[in-house]
Amino acid sequence: MDLRAWYDRKIMPRLITCACGQKEIDHLRAKIVPVAYGSVLEIGCGGGLNQRHYDPAKVTRFAGIDPNETLRQGALSRARARGWDAEIRDGMAEEIPFSSELFDTVVCTYTLCSVDNHAQAIGEMRRVLKHDGVLLFLEHGRAPDAGPAAWQRRIEPIWKRLAGNCHLTRPIGSALEQAGLTVERAGQGYLPHAPRFLAWMEWGMARRAPV
Repeated sequence: MDLRAWYDRKIMPRLITCACGQKEIDHLRAKIVPVAYGSVLEIGCGGGLNQRHYDPAKVTRFAGIDPNETLRQGALSRARARGWDAEIRDGMAEEIPFSSELFDTVVCTYTLCSVDNHAQAIGEMRRVLKHDGVLLFLEHGRAPDAGPAAWQRRIEPIWKRLAGNCHLTRPIGSALEQAGLTVERAGQGYLPHAPRFLAWMEWGMARRAPV
């Protein structure tokens, strides 16, 4: 195993789980994840950090995908500890390994930053949603202010290599709207106590736009 593969397998998953498990981020998860209902698919479910926020009385089925084996095993362990019969698969957001119009809720937190094809991933999430389903999102991305945005552009090339392909400059709500979703923003702003080039957050829900 070369150094890069070792880092991606052993170090990077731990860094991501630690960074995404911060108290301030967990508070944001608590604002959006409990809305999930019915049959739920979580994109980038690795680590299982959202699991304690689901309302078990509202969730009838839980499935998830993640391309990282280490993170995926963490999610599976947490699901088993909760007594869930979870279906967690190896998979990429750009090619979700589930049938169309299958889920009442798709949950996507801190995942769209790291996919290879942003638009394709959003299109796939739209595909697996039922017509009356809801996509719940909590993501970090392109800052609206010139100073942080400039630093994002400067830092992004090296940041992607260190943080599992994490992009800093991707739009959030507007990208969902461009994919044919109607977005209801529940909140947005800079995460306290974090560098502003990393800290712009948006969260809310999106539904299929009326035809």
